[in-house]
Amino acid sequence: MHENSLFAILLRSPWWISIAIAAALIAAARLVLPDVYAVFVGLPFAVIGGIALWRQLQAPSEARVAKTVERLRAMSWEEVSQALETAFRREGYAVKRLTGAPADFELTKGWRVVLVSGKRWKVARTGVEPLRELDAARRAHEAHEGIYVATGEVTDKARAFAAANRIRLAHGAELAKLLRGCV
Repeated sequence: MHENSLFAILLRSPWWISIAIAAALIAAARLVLPDVYAVFVGLPFAVIGGIALWRQLQAPSEARVAKTVERLRAMSWEEVSQALETAFRREGYAVKRLTGAPADFELTKGWRVVLVSGKRWKVARTGVEPLRELDAARRAHEAHEGIYVATGEVTDKARAFAAANRIRLAHGAELAKLLRGCV
């Protein structure tokens, strides 16, 4: 699904927006269609609203995110790398540690290859340069995407670079969700 499609936008929005759209479509459709068929007009939006609700209920709280970040910052690289490896294996990836490269792990799931960089997880502010290094490694390994792990702030330029170059930023809530039960 394209990230700017209507359903993708609704999945990132509060759940009640999709439900409101579904209700409005059903009400409008009832004016021209029998009730049984009118429900089907709004059904896709109701399903998207349900999925969005489920995702929002599963998202970690701000307190849990802060606690996870605090724990990570107190850990050594060996402990963090072990937690990341465990988390990615739980997600169904085959994990291979890399040495001497800008990336720390090579993840494989089916035919998809993902490179992960996490050694700079403690820096207070991440700029574009480590993402450029990860992107170069991603291209050299012909990986589909990269994941950059950070506990600090990520600059706007770095976010833009990541979005343009198939690099996912694992920080904040996403990082807390990934490492749930590992930290």
